[in-house]
Amino acid sequence: MFKLSELVRWLGLTEFEILVNLCGLLVFTVTLALKIAGTFNKLLPDVMNDWFSIFSPLFFIDICNAYFCVIVGIRMYLDSDNKRKALHRFMWSTYFLVLIAIFKYLLCLKLSGKTGLEYSEVFTPIFVLLQLVAVRACQLPNSI
Repeated sequence: MFKLSELVRWLGLTEFEILVNLCGLLVFTVTLALKIAGTFNKLLPDVMNDWFSIFSPLFFIDICNAYFCVIVGIRMYLDSDNKRKALHRFMWSTYFLVLIAIFKYLLCLKLSGKTGLEYSEVFTPIFVLLQLVAVRACQLPNSI
């Protein structure tokens, strides 16, 4: 198992961002289970029928994380003497959020049947993100 400090260093996310992602993932998991079980079709037939409604908690946490990253990026840039480090962290967070959001959007389109993309094309942002995380993990020093 990974330690929290290792995850923070490798993913470039703060503990707060990880917590927000886990809370949003919990809400998404519950709504997904209710959709698959058919409960939403009985209770709310028009509201939670499409995949974009089911994925809305995940899109919401992306918006919250983007807002948090902008605030942290501005504060780091203004407060630190190392402007390059602040810009590097902001760019990494932006890459991470954009790739995850593109993946979620493409997955919603694929599940809705609105696109003819293959699953290998849908998962391309995740493959790119995994390569970026691997490069980042190799560049970080091993001092824990």
